[in-house]
Amino acid sequence: MKAAIFRQHGPIENLEYTDMPAPALGPHDVLIRVRAVALNHLDLFVRQGIPGINLNFPHIGGSDIAGEVEALGAAVEGWREGQRVVVNPSLWCGVCEFCVAGEESLCVKYQIIGEHTTGGMAEYIVVPSANLFRIPDDYPFEPAAAAPLVYMTAWRALITQGRLRAGQTVLILGAGGGVASAAIQIARLAGAKVYAASRDGAKRERARELGADEVLDSTADFAKELRAMTNRRGVDVVLENVGEVTWARALRSVAKGGYVVVYGATSGPHVQMDLRPLFWNQYHILGATMSNRQEFNTVMHLVFWERKLQPVVDRVLPLAEIQAAHRALEDGEQFGKIVLTP
Repeated sequence: MKAAIFRQHGPIENLEYTDMPAPALGPHDVLIRVRAVALNHLDLFVRQGIPGINLNFPHIGGSDIAGEVEALGAAVEGWREGQRVVVNPSLWCGVCEFCVAGEESLCVKYQIIGEHTTGGMAEYIVVPSANLFRIPDDYPFEPAAAAPLVYMTAWRALITQGRLRAGQTVLILGAGGGVASAAIQIARLAGAKVYAASRDGAKRERARELGADEVLDSTADFAKELRAMTNRRGVDVVLENVGEVTWARALRSVAKGGYVVVYGATSGPHVQMDLRPLFWNQYHILGATMSNRQEFNTVMHLVFWERKLQPVVDRVLPLAEIQAAHRALEDGEQFGKIVLTP
């Protein structure tokens, strides 16, 4: 089969489009014919090398997968060949205390397809049957592939961790990214007022078109501007994934008793903070990674079956152009997701 791989960590030039052996099918697994796979910043980090994660090379990345059931393992029930699906990119053990409690993303053996294991940047992938979610026959594969990782992450971050509810306010940083574009829609669906920040003027306007009520320049003192807009109150929830560059201003943007939810650190992981505002203003700083199975199924249903959320696709490229796709994402050219088709 054809696949996009890299044989060692490093620059974009390490990516190859080449032939690889087809994956083996286990008894509880399903072979998926990949029709579309979306790129995430996670793919950049995995290619560059994440401390503590040791890959088996050559590595195939790609966590966001849409396709068709090609073959079933001997013990698989409830699925049939030809069904159209997306893949839950989470992998969990099912027996630890967190899995038993229904918190799979806290699993002691938690992994992500395409990060810790072989991903979907290929013509075929084998995944556990428990990771499949059926999509309608009329739903295109390209936007389908753009949905899983970003919507599950945004849903857990905003609704579960941030406890965002109708009538509240939220600041979404990095408004051009995939999770941010999903978060804008989820926040609007929840009935919140949305402030979105980006360093790029065109992306700020795209965020407004997507549903943001107000947009801010993330290179300026957006915390000061936001407090002026909210009568010095701040917002109930700040969704933070930028890290070092925006951290201090993000903390100044949150209202007393509010939530700062962190799901990434694209500009760097090391931050400093004054603890005094934290305890005086009693705000909450929480992390969010992916989602549990219930959250995944809930938000995927909203995307595919109720169609209340619409994945944002920036562009579609053939998988053979994997280097161009990584370069576009690394340069921050996109609004929404870059999708590749094998």
